[in-house]
Amino acid sequence: MIRFGTDGWRAVIADTFTFENLRLIAQAVADWVNSKHMGDDPPEVVIGYDTRFLSDRFAAEAARVMAGNGIVAWLTRTDSPTPAVSYNVKAKGANAGIVITASHNPPRYNGFKLKAAYGGSAIAEDCAQVEEALQVMEREARGPNLMDYQKAVDKELIRTFDPSWTYYQHLGTLVDLDKISAAELNIVADAMWGAGRGAFQSILSRSRCHVSSIRDTLNPGFGGIHPEPIARYLKDLVAAVQRSQAHVGLATDGDADRIGAIDALGNFIDPHTVFALTLRQLVEGKGQRGEVVKTVSTTLMIDSICEKHGLTLHETPVGFNHIADLMDKKDVLIGGEESGGISVRGHIPEGDGILMGLLLLEVMAEKRAPLHEIVEDLQTTFGPALYDRIDVRLAHQVPKKQMVKRLVDAAPQQVGGERIVKVDTLDGVKFYLADHSWLLIRPSGTEPVLRIYAEARTADMCDALLKIGSDLGKQGIG
Repeated sequence: MIRFGTDGWRAVIADTFTFENLRLIAQAVADWVNSKHMGDDPPEVVIGYDTRFLSDRFAAEAARVMAGNGIVAWLTRTDSPTPAVSYNVKAKGANAGIVITASHNPPRYNGFKLKAAYGGSAIAEDCAQVEEALQVMEREARGPNLMDYQKAVDKELIRTFDPSWTYYQHLGTLVDLDKISAAELNIVADAMWGAGRGAFQSILSRSRCHVSSIRDTLNPGFGGIHPEPIARYLKDLVAAVQRSQAHVGLATDGDADRIGAIDALGNFIDPHTVFALTLRQLVEGKGQRGEVVKTVSTTLMIDSICEKHGLTLHETPVGFNHIADLMDKKDVLIGGEESGGISVRGHIPEGDGILMGLLLLEVMAEKRAPLHEIVEDLQTTFGPALYDRIDVRLAHQVPKKQMVKRLVDAAPQQVGGERIVKVDTLDGVKFYLADHSWLLIRPSGTEPVLRIYAEARTADMCDALLKIGSDLGKQGIG
């Protein structure tokens, strides 16, 4: 029943995500870590958790399993952002990391993210080895090795620590905090009741910026919403920005690896725009060069910026693990995806909402202009590009490869009155149109759902593409 997706395992609390299953998967990770470890010193694993119901207890149980297998568990003292935990995996030279979080998913879910020694998500091969270790345990009817918590603490096999300051100091090497301070920005930070609470206030505490916060207390139910920084869940942030006449509102998701923003006029600034603004700042503001990685569902404004500045662009399937793989192998300046997972050179290959929020502040400080004007200039220069996405639930599931073949075979000559100039099947089926619009139909590999993405030069065209995508997808199920 336990299978890893693109970023670990997620399930409903008290249904499949139970203490029993948590201990089993932790034991499988311990077996995997010990099988790969070489040297006389015991291996080490960094363990963190978010603000969800029982996340701290689940993390403590994972630490007990590590200790029971002779592995040193560095356990965070309180809920912590996933990127902070991940960075400490690398900073401590640990063998792996575990984060108990379901990220942006609804509050009834929890999850188990597995991090590799380099600080990013474990690659598919490693996850497959952990799954194989689970199967071996099942065949051998073997349970987890557990050590009493206090005994593990006394033996220094469980060591509690604060991951924040090491992480914050590192972020200071990637962002010009002095420039941000000089801009004296009025900022509202919205943690969405997640693990990013207090981060922006702490990092900017010595600056001349004013940072206020909302939804930053411990609330495992997330106020009845999904802790996802998209427009429909940020009405409280819009109100707070306008009430305090702030320059910007920054929102992070449940484990703070994604970012969303609100400008002074109450407009939502989506991750596509944050990605494009940051790339432009790195190249034009800081004079940096390097390759760029984006997923197939990300704005063509990235393509336009790369073309203007002669940067090599790589496009990957959806999932930050694909971006992380290229960041490990190539000189990547920035990599990102439409959901808000973005990272830059010099950082770990991990989506980081806190870092991206700071880089957005640096863009504002550099331009010395309101955020809506900066976005308007971006759209004028590299757009217009209006994006939206919908999910369509199907009556039954069709295998992804079969669905893609049907969509390609039945591809129309034009979509929305525009000629199709290219059909791509990197991840789903993507139709590129003559006017630089695009439509992506991406079947889920695990449930009867179509994820439909569109970008166009007008809002009406974007809506029309989504409708056409829904119709094409339903025809594709046969």
